[in-house]
Amino acid sequence: MASPPDTSKTTKLERYNSYIRRVNSTKLLAASSKLLFRVTLLVALVLILFFTLNYPPISDTKRDHYHHIHTTTHNFLSSALYGAAGAAWEKQVRHSATPRRPSGFSVLVTGAAGFVGTHCSLALKKRGDGVLGLDNFNSYYDTSLKRSRQELLQKHQILVVEADINDAELLSKLFDIVPFSHILHLAAQAGVRYAMENPQSYVNSNIAGFVNLLEVAKAADPQPAIVWASSSSVYGLNTDNPFSEYHRTDQPASLYAATKKAGEEMAHTYNHIYGLSITGLRFFTVYGPWGRPDMAYFFFTKDILQGKTIHIYETHDGRAVARDFTYIDDIVKGCVGALDTAEKSTGSGGKKRAPAQLRIYNLGNTSPVSVGKLVAILESLLGIKAKKHVIKMPRNGDVPFTHANVSLAYKDFGYKPTTDLATGLRKFVKWYVGYYGIDSRVKKEIDNLANNHHPVDE
Repeated sequence: MASPPDTSKTTKLERYNSYIRRVNSTKLLAASSKLLFRVTLLVALVLILFFTLNYPPISDTKRDHYHHIHTTTHNFLSSALYGAAGAAWEKQVRHSATPRRPSGFSVLVTGAAGFVGTHCSLALKKRGDGVLGLDNFNSYYDTSLKRSRQELLQKHQILVVEADINDAELLSKLFDIVPFSHILHLAAQAGVRYAMENPQSYVNSNIAGFVNLLEVAKAADPQPAIVWASSSSVYGLNTDNPFSEYHRTDQPASLYAATKKAGEEMAHTYNHIYGLSITGLRFFTVYGPWGRPDMAYFFFTKDILQGKTIHIYETHDGRAVARDFTYIDDIVKGCVGALDTAEKSTGSGGKKRAPAQLRIYNLGNTSPVSVGKLVAILESLLGIKAKKHVIKMPRNGDVPFTHANVSLAYKDFGYKPTTDLATGLRKFVKWYVGYYGIDSRVKKEIDNLANNHHPVDE
């Protein structure tokens, strides 16, 4: 009789396999729990980061992005989170945009943390108008300067909403909160030379952004009157001087100029179809305190102080390059004058009811000065001899000469520039050495010149 099979080994093996399965199951559960915890924590941190970057009262610092990434990402976030910020944020928006004088304006200023935008916002607020700023703080030049301007505006109770003009949802939200009487549209991609590096940024801001703003404005009820910044660059290859609004502007010499000319044509279209009141202002080489670091007077000052060689352009036939340098205070007076004389739009909810006002003006100083003279004035103010290198103008879209005829602006709203270049540069350099903490020797030189200076037309 055969003995029964020995099942002890099989039983032990099954128990061992069962044990292994329980151990593996426990490890898998533990690993899954850890993974779930980490994913949850990561999502929470991302949401906190997004909220911190976009919640208006605390969005004082922000990591810079390249412009095309910034526009796409930030538009989504601003639309989602500004709108969800609730009553507190809407109260801030209304407070900033509410005028404090009888019959005061409620003005949306785009590009409010920019050079001209900051000065215009302060001037409007000072006289009792309501001002709400909008700026995307792009990294075309040092954003710390834009943040400092923002802080200056905040001290005067001007809120700057951080968003892009291509964000239609946010713009519509702002118009739902505030019935703006005017838009001062100064947001743009500036600079002639940068267009050779990043042409798409000009199309995105100066064309697509402007169209987006016009679309929102046309649908508003009431429709606002619009004053916006064109440029003297639209005169391009025009050789008639001084430049008049009646001269041809169909030969732009740079992509920047082409986008500004396109803006003027788009303004005509929206005025004609939708009854928007639109005034374009052709600025001529604006300079002054809080200015743009990409402008020649600004980086000349920096390089002279640092002992670096500066490049002075001349034309290919050996002529001096000259500009109609216009001091910021004169530009502000022109912008305010244009706002004050802008008639109401005639449309409602996107439908035109009657012909509307359409205007274009030069805002310049009417006194072209050579770049060599500009450098000589800076040398005198800084007490330092510049290391100069004269070179031919590169073929990058810059024009050799600008000169504004401002008789039309004078006739319509009394525009008359009063600041000569020597006076304006003295004020700029005084701000520059104070803002950047330059040594007292330069400050003393400026004070001595100021005490002995007798400017013309001041």
